[in-house]
Amino acid sequence: MELSEEILLRMYYKMNQARFFEEKVDYLFSKGLVHGTAHLSIGQEASGVISCLALEKGDLVSMTHRGHAQAIGFGLDVNLMMAEFMGRARGYCKGKGGSMHIADVQNGNIGANGVVGGGFNLSCGAALTQKYKKTGKVVLCFAGDGATNQGSFHESLNLAAVWNLPIVFLIENNLYGMSSPISKNMNIENISERSGSYDIPGLTIDGNDPIEVYNTVLKALRYARAGRGPVLVEAKTYRYNGHSKGDAQVYRNEEEIAEWREKDPILRLKKYLQENRVFTDKQIQTMANEAHKSIETALKFAMESPEPEITSVLEDVYA
Repeated sequence: MELSEEILLRMYYKMNQARFFEEKVDYLFSKGLVHGTAHLSIGQEASGVISCLALEKGDLVSMTHRGHAQAIGFGLDVNLMMAEFMGRARGYCKGKGGSMHIADVQNGNIGANGVVGGGFNLSCGAALTQKYKKTGKVVLCFAGDGATNQGSFHESLNLAAVWNLPIVFLIENNLYGMSSPISKNMNIENISERSGSYDIPGLTIDGNDPIEVYNTVLKALRYARAGRGPVLVEAKTYRYNGHSKGDAQVYRNEEEIAEWREKDPILRLKKYLQENRVFTDKQIQTMANEAHKSIETALKFAMESPEPEITSVLEDVYA
């Protein structure tokens, strides 16, 4: 499928935006300016960002705890994201959600989830709503490879299949469930093989190839939108950082990380744009510069935003 200059521009800009956002997050932690933890997806920008760019207006998405790139791909405001990350009142959740719980429910972002596999059931509920109301909209449900060993994964795929729900399950397989290699957690080579148990389509793709990700997810979304039921897509990718801020990464070596850096999704898209003469080198650099500038602006916005009032501590508490 031939892609327009507009979508290719959005791909490159947003992937860079996601990369710079998380590099800034990593920096803020290193300086002790933020407490707690965060789960970075540096290296996974194709699966996280590009999948969301295949959505149509009004579609919904549920994200994982490693959801910054997913949120940026879906179109969340990086200013409000950074404010939320910094615990400021102008953030998406008024500074109370932090890195793992960014959400924008009113605009279709069901939210990130700190519970492994916690988004499966919620996404099925959202998809059932779309089917019941005949909105023609689809839900894109993100999850990691580790989440596919949770009971909620199998329950949700079974339910989605039986009820023929308009949902695409997008599994970002970065080869590790925290520190455990996927080979120690399941005997199958491809997670997509599990789709056969529910008689739904299952696809495994190169999650570091932006073009393949976009075309595959777009087709999967169209399949679900046409009322044909759910699709399981496995995007094989890799995270350069550890599971979270405190991960010493003793379970893998520098050679493996270096090998995957050769497959970097942003560099691959840049090479594609250059070889196909979509944009000049100057235009490509300008897009990257603008993306970087947007993150610096977002940090300034966050730092200038007020902290939540102590009197608001019990607001928005539902359980």
